[in-house]
Amino acid sequence: QVQLVESGGGLVQPGGSLRLSCAASGSIFRINAMGWYRQAPGKQRELVAVTPRSGSTNYADAVKGRFTISRDIDKNTVYLEMLSLKPEDTAVYYCNAAVVTTTLFSRDYWGQGTQVTVSS
Repeated sequence: QVQLVESGGGLVQPGGSLRLSCAASGSIFRINAMGWYRQAPGKQRELVAVTPRSGSTNYADAVKGRFTISRDIDKNTVYLEMLSLKPEDTAVYYCNAAVVTTTLFSRDYWGQGTQVTVSS
């Protein structure tokens, strides 16, 4: 089994910043892409940012220039630095990892989600 545990969400004022972390653990042989998604009330889950094991990252247009995704491959951890937060960034943020398990089975895993609320 593989577990993804997120941390770092919370309440912040507009213009503020937060840093999310997601650590993967368990029967991991290799993690390919890792990323962050979000889901606001009444809306579908959407991609925020994704980083492959090697190569360039990809960001949603709405967060380009404000959010930065980074990754520690040795620690199986992905981070999301969020600056200049806006009320429309309010959502539950989910971590995603494309994992190859120790039995060489490939599938996507999701974290439990962490709430980010941007409000004055």
